[in-house]
Amino acid sequence: MNKIAFIGLGNMGAPMAENLIRSGMQVTVFDLVDDAVSALKSKGAKAATSATDAVKDVDVVITMLPAAKHVKSLYMGEQCLINATRPGTLMIDSSTIDAESARVVGEAVKKAGRLFVDAPVSGGTAGAQAGTLTFIMGGDAEAIAKATPVLQCMGKNLFHAGDTGAGQVAKICNNMLLAVLMAGTSEALQLAIDNGLDPKVVSDIMLQSSGCNWTLQKYNPCPGVMENVPASKDYQGGFMVKLMNKDLTLAMNAAATSESSTPMAATAQSLYKLHQNKGNANKDFSSIFQLFDKS
Repeated sequence: MNKIAFIGLGNMGAPMAENLIRSGMQVTVFDLVDDAVSALKSKGAKAATSATDAVKDVDVVITMLPAAKHVKSLYMGEQCLINATRPGTLMIDSSTIDAESARVVGEAVKKAGRLFVDAPVSGGTAGAQAGTLTFIMGGDAEAIAKATPVLQCMGKNLFHAGDTGAGQVAKICNNMLLAVLMAGTSEALQLAIDNGLDPKVVSDIMLQSSGCNWTLQKYNPCPGVMENVPASKDYQGGFMVKLMNKDLTLAMNAAATSESSTPMAATAQSLYKLHQNKGNANKDFSSIFQLFDKS
């Protein structure tokens, strides 16, 4: 299982593919951006001229694409990535898409005699570069068993959430909560600042108190409080606001389908849409802190 095709070399896909190369895998890459392919080629990957060319004679195909329409088009459209692979090939999609689309693609892959795992990730670009991503997998036992050693080259924590599509459901639930936590943490820190408190001191207090959460521990949204996070780099890098809005839309659509009550997520989505509409689409999602800043 050491011959791998990786398609989609964006901010997440490129470092993931590089970690596969470092692990000794034979990696063939393809992306619509030629420079992205060239960069990976310089690090030991084989460059393909098309997605279908990339997947010929490989054991594993990994895709990391922007949205469901791209995944369905690539796997089942005119190029039909499925038919370009050998029977028995393991196909892993690490894009974040809706669960139903993952199920549709997964069923098409299985009908063709291939294996499929939906494996969206958590951990951001820093996790992708460090090889410490969390993979949230959906699929049957055979596919998960074969995917595990491959994903361990790129990630630290692997979870089997359930059948095909379950990885996507778990991922959007996680990111929905993250949006709520980031907005709430930003609101609380700004309240402290407005009342004359030092945000670093307040952050330290909350870290040892009942308000402690991941955003305070790893990703403080207030500039200058924590080093090496986007908030201290003018909110550059990391996970963009427009991507958080994409994930919140997926979460709200899933909630509508299951008739789940998600008032906190609805509020977070409204805040992030407002923030994006103010010209912040490409900033890191922790920049929601600026929405509460009165200065």
